[in-house]
Amino acid sequence: MLSNLLLMYTLSEENYLKAIYRLASHGKDFKITPTAISETLNNNPASVVDMIRKLTEKQLIEYDKKKGVRLTSQGLKDATLIVRRHRLWEVFLLEKLGYHWDEIHDIAEELEHINDATLADRLDKFLGFPEYDPHGDPIPKANGKVPKPFSVTLSDLKPGTLSRVAAVRDTSSPFLQYLQKLNIGIGTRIQVVEKISYDNSLVIKIDDREDTTVSQKFGENILVD
Repeated sequence: MLSNLLLMYTLSEENYLKAIYRLASHGKDFKITPTAISETLNNNPASVVDMIRKLTEKQLIEYDKKKGVRLTSQGLKDATLIVRRHRLWEVFLLEKLGYHWDEIHDIAEELEHINDATLADRLDKFLGFPEYDPHGDPIPKANGKVPKPFSVTLSDLKPGTLSRVAAVRDTSSPFLQYLQKLNIGIGTRIQVVEKISYDNSLVIKIDDREDTTVSQKFGENILVD
C-alpha cells in the first residue's frame, strides 16, 4: 500500500525522483545516466550531479558509474506516489475541466506537489479509478501496483500492420499539437503502409484517410497496441 504522505522533499527533489522513475520505465537494459536525467529535465549537468549526491545521501537512489542511477525501495515508493498524483491530475484536468492534452502536463506539475494524505485516493475514486492518463501512461494504484505499460512503437511494426494508438512517449506541447493537426489521439487507428529504408521514415494511413509520411522520430514516440 502506498503511503499518501511524502517525506519532506523539495520540489526539485520530487521532480528528479519522477524523472528517474520515468527513465526506468524504458526497461532494465536502459542505463540511467546523469546525461539522460539532464536531458529529461533540461537542467545543466552540474546541477544533476549535485542532486544525485543529495538523493544518494537521503538513500532515495543508488548511483554507480557503470550501472547508472536506480531508485532504492524508498525512492521507488515515493516516486510512484508523485507519478500517481501527477497522472490523476492530468485525467482530472482533461476530463473534468476541459483542458486539451497539450495543456495539462505543466498544470499537473504544480498540482502533484500538494502533500495531502487522502487527496490522491479521493481523486482516484472521483475519476472512476482510471488505469491510464490522457497520454496513455499507466496510473499507479493505491496498493502500489502499476497497470501494464505499452511498449511497442509504431516504428516496430511491419508494413501492413494495423494498430491503435495507445500512448505517446513525447508529451511536449509541440508534439501533441502536431498530433492534433494530424487528427491523431489515443485510440486512433494507424496502419504502417511502408518503411522507407533511406531514413527509416514511415508512410502511414490514419483512420483510412490518405497516406501520410512521418519521420522515424515520430514513429518512435507513438506507442501502439
